[in-house]
Amino acid sequence: MKHTAHTRVRYGETDKMGVAYHAHYLNWFEMGRTEFCRASGKSFSTWEAEGIMLPVVEAHCRYKSPLLYDDEIEIETSVTKLSKVSVTFTCRIFHADTHRLVAEGYTKHAFTSTDGKLLREGNALEQWLKDFLSDE
Repeated sequence: MKHTAHTRVRYGETDKMGVAYHAHYLNWFEMGRTEFCRASGKSFSTWEAEGIMLPVVEAHCRYKSPLLYDDEIEIETSVTKLSKVSVTFTCRIFHADTHRLVAEGYTKHAFTSTDGKLLREGNALEQWLKDFLSDE
């Protein structure tokens, strides 16, 4: 399953030249995975309330083309890897008007308890994602 979220590059997300600052792409990745989970029926806040946290343990972004102030963007998010201890979300950011790929990457998240301990024996989120992805 892929989910697409939409937003615009805000003025505060650009540098002096009006180009989107590189660190904001990871914020857009977060927006994409948050909306992916919400659209799938389980928000991050639901999992946190159930005692499952998803800290980022790895992140990667490849920049292909710049974005400018007020450009509309599409953030395409999918789950590309799932194990008993982690989930990897892949994100691709497109310029909405031209459909040009401007960046792509991923974030890997560990399944942990609220006290930061790795959940090694599986958990409700891992099982839910496995079931959800197999229904596609």
